Amino acid sequence: MSTELPESAVPPPNGVGESSPAPTRRTFIATSTAVGGAAVAGGVIGGSFLAAPEVVAAAEAPPSSRVFLMVNGTRRTVTVDNRTSLLDLLREHFGLTGSKKGCNAGACGACTVLVDGQRHNACLTLAVRLEGAEVTTVEGLADGGELHPLQQAFIDQDAFQCGYCTPGQIVSGVGCIQEGHTGSPKEIREWMSGNICRCGCYVKIVRAVEQTAGRK
Repeated sequence: MSTELPESAVPPPNGVGESSPAPTRRTFIATSTAVGGAAVAGGVIGGSFLAAPEVVAAAEAPPSSRVFLMVNGTRRTVTVDNRTSLLDLLREHFGLTGSKKGCNAGACGACTVLVDGQRHNACLTLAVRLEGAEVTTVEGLADGGELHPLQQAFIDQDAFQCGYCTPGQIVSGVGCIQEGHTGSPKEIREWMSGNICRCGCYVKIVRAVEQTAGRK
C-alpha cells in the first residue's frame, strides 16, 4: 500500500506559495490611524481643509453684547464679551477697583456690590444680565468728600486690619441695614455671614453696623 500523499495534499516548501498572515485587529487599527492621520495632516498642510478667513474670524470672535448700566449714578454703555462678570466689568472696563477679586467663586464676599439695592457677588453675576440695572459699588457710597455713615463707623470702630475685605464688608453692611437685618448682633452676624474677614475683625464689624443702624 502506497504512503505517498496526493500532490494537492503535499504542503508547499517554505517560502513558496505562502500568503502573508492575516492582520490582527491591533495592526489594522494602528495602520488605519496612521494612514488617516497622514491624510488629514497632508490636507491641512496643503490647504484643502483651510476655512475661509471670514469664517475663521467669526469662529474666533467671542459673542458680545451692548449693555447699558447705571453705575454709581453715572450712565454707562459698553460692549463686552457675554462671559464677562460684573466684577471684571467694574474693574477692567470702568476702573472701579474698590470691589476686590478674592476667591472669584462667590465664597468670600470681597466683591459685594448693590444691584438695584440688593447685595450681589459681582464675580458670579454676568454683566449682560444687568441691562438697565443700577449698580452701587463702594466708590459710590460717599457723598463727595463726606464718607457714608458706615464707612465712618468702620474707622470709629477700627473694624479692619489688612483692609482687603473692607469694601465688600461695607457694601454688604449697607445692604444689611437697608434690608432691616440689624435687630441684634446675632442677626447681623447671620446676615453678614457671606463676607469673610481673614483678619478676624468680626466683632468690630458688627459694632460698626450697629453704630450705623442707630443701635449704639
